Amino acid sequence: MTRTPNSLGRLFCLTLAVGLTSCNRNPESASRPGEPGEPASTASAEVVKPLPKNEDLAPPIEFQNPLTPEQIADGWISLFDGHTLFGWESNDEGVNWHVAEGAITSDDGPIGLLHTTVPFADYEIRCDFRFEPDGNSGVFLRTKHQPENAETDCYELNLADSHPDDFTTGSYVNLKKTAEPIIASGDWHTFHVTLEGDHSLVRLDGEIVLDFLDEQPDGPSSGFVGLQHNAGNVEFKNILLKPLGMTGLSGGSDLAGWRVVPGSQSEFAVEDGTIHVAGGPGFLETEGTYGDFLFQADAIVHGDELNSGYFFRAVTGTEDAPSNGYELQIHNGFTDGDRTKPNNAGTGAIFRRTEARRVVSRDNQWFTSTLVASGPRMAVWVDGYQVTDWEDTRSPHENPRKGLRLAPGHISLQGHDPTTNLSFRNLKIAEIPGH
Repeated sequence: MTRTPNSLGRLFCLTLAVGLTSCNRNPESASRPGEPGEPASTASAEVVKPLPKNEDLAPPIEFQNPLTPEQIADGWISLFDGHTLFGWESNDEGVNWHVAEGAITSDDGPIGLLHTTVPFADYEIRCDFRFEPDGNSGVFLRTKHQPENAETDCYELNLADSHPDDFTTGSYVNLKKTAEPIIASGDWHTFHVTLEGDHSLVRLDGEIVLDFLDEQPDGPSSGFVGLQHNAGNVEFKNILLKPLGMTGLSGGSDLAGWRVVPGSQSEFAVEDGTIHVAGGPGFLETEGTYGDFLFQADAIVHGDELNSGYFFRAVTGTEDAPSNGYELQIHNGFTDGDRTKPNNAGTGAIFRRTEARRVVSRDNQWFTSTLVASGPRMAVWVDGYQVTDWEDTRSPHENPRKGLRLAPGHISLQGHDPTTNLSFRNLKIAEIPGH
């Protein structure tokens, strides 16, 4: 028997963002003279080039975050801004991926994937889709850039009314079929997938259609989220992801698991699981080290345009070299009333490497940062909206201030200067296994 699911009743409205059409570029930015906590010898060793400005970008369009405050608080991020392909890349340039009427669309070209530029491991994902009758597509989970084996290189969540082996819509191709074939072409529908370890639960329009336990010894443990063009017109929108399997880095009444870097002038204190930092310069770093990971944390800036940051893959801090790491910038200032013009790289930037494409967060309000660091690629979301997508193409170096560092390092909270006054909470992390 063939079943047709109910059409999607209510779609989220995505009317967001800036008119940016490509990933953040990756030049070295100018350093801040006399930056607290950085030895002069370290600063002078860097090759300094000006960051790209926004004059060459399309005029900004009206911004609206696709996530509700409740979704932001629950850790969701948006993988698609509703207007551009920022944060995505194609594995075959012959496919005409583009954005039309608020959806990622393709209708011509060879079989190919458009996938995120960074991988994910355990997560929930929601995605609205529509494809035409006789069309063929899919949502690829934990996929490689160029998957060759649907059993070990990805989970291929199929979109097809018919299939030679009955792996129709809602099935994992070559792994598990739905209980009965599903016809889903023509109307908008919604996938909601929970992927934790070897277990997948697939809902279509709210109804469970697949419950799968992968017992393969070499099944995918992490990978990109991919959208497939195979045959016919296909559209995707409202692509939201919530990381799972995260471990808290704070939450007690003390700084267990952290250490103050020697020589710090900042004051670090904990109350009700919230870390407060005042004054500076100074650094509080994790005792553990992390290489490829997804990190989330809430922060609030108690003042106007104060400066701080999350340092990561950092070399163990010393009094002489307290902060040799990559820096996820915290600074909510912008120029001329235009949030696409950060005046100090912008919250979510990888400082000295690339600017945030938009200042989403506001002073005196809690905001959530999400960072994925995978090999040389780094992506940042602020309140679930992606602001940074950057690849470190420099030559390898133990010190990330001087070159590419892939080795694990500490995560540290920065007290930038005597005016620093910030609080942090809900700091958590999940390591991303090789993919």
